[in-house]
Amino acid sequence: MRSAASRVAADRRGRRAETIAAWWLRLQGFAILAQRVRTTGGEVDLVARRGRTLLFVEVKARTSRDAGAWALEQHRLRRVARAAESLVVRFGTGCTTIRIDAIIVRPWALPVRLRDVWRGDW
Repeated sequence: MRSAASRVAADRRGRRAETIAAWWLRLQGFAILAQRVRTTGGEVDLVARRGRTLLFVEVKARTSRDAGAWALEQHRLRRVARAAESLVVRFGTGCTTIRIDAIIVRPWALPVRLRDVWRGDW
């Protein structure tokens, strides 16, 4: 079990990674519609839109791309998918492409975006 101090430090790292990921998406032309959106089914780190594309984004702060990819566990992605299903009504009007992406934020490296990490029936 993690101590309170380690949970606070992990939360701080997570928030910093989400901020970096949001700016990375902005540089790619996306508008950030929401951050850390909680629903009864789960949580989405970022909701972003560019044109008719809507992204629900899971952000991972890891030391390498591989470590970030391994951290995308199916049960976590299922929670993101459940949250996205309930949020698509709120954010998805007019969108033709809706997907769940992941962004891995690594120290001293550009973020990596993994597209369509979860296929759902929208």
